[in-house]
Amino acid sequence: MYNLREQNENRMKSTTVIAVKHQVEGGSESSIAIGADGQATLGHTIAKSNVKKIRKLQDGKIITGFAGSTADAFTLLERFEEKLGSYSANMKRAAVELAKDWRTDKYLRKLEAMIIAINKDQLLIISGNGDVIEPDNDIASIGSGSMYAQSAALALKKYSPNLSAEEIVRESLKIAADICIYTNHNIIIEKL
Repeated sequence: MYNLREQNENRMKSTTVIAVKHQVEGGSESSIAIGADGQATLGHTIAKSNVKKIRKLQDGKIITGFAGSTADAFTLLERFEEKLGSYSANMKRAAVELAKDWRTDKYLRKLEAMIIAINKDQLLIISGNGDVIEPDNDIASIGSGSMYAQSAALALKKYSPNLSAEEIVRESLKIAADICIYTNHNIIIEKL
């Protein structure tokens, strides 16, 4: 008999990935950064502590972060890179086309992951529900610790306006790692 609880307990748990676009108070232009922790868990056990969940695409012009099944995320990132090639690196158009395929394709529909994609101008959340979200407040977060990291980033942007996007991402991930059991302090950050 199909046991949903057992299936959920045995699959890899999520992570925390956050991207922030921020203009330092008094600065002339915004910076953008994305970061993720390195923990992967299987059930209630840490399976690996230094997974690299950040990937550069298009010669580093687009950076992605993923949460969910690693194999599924790699499959989706390959498809996303193909879409970027087909649409002249237009990130939003490629994301929309990936989300359409992801939702309607019989094989892709079963993949369990989420992606954040950033370029120098924008950040997007892409999901298998057909969502391509350009979030408010220039903060995108996914994974089990995402709401902790997002809350921290919102507060840091508001009350520490002199921090860079990279510093906000780092501090937000540290706070999430202190709270979320599926997030650790092995943090990787990339910026544009």
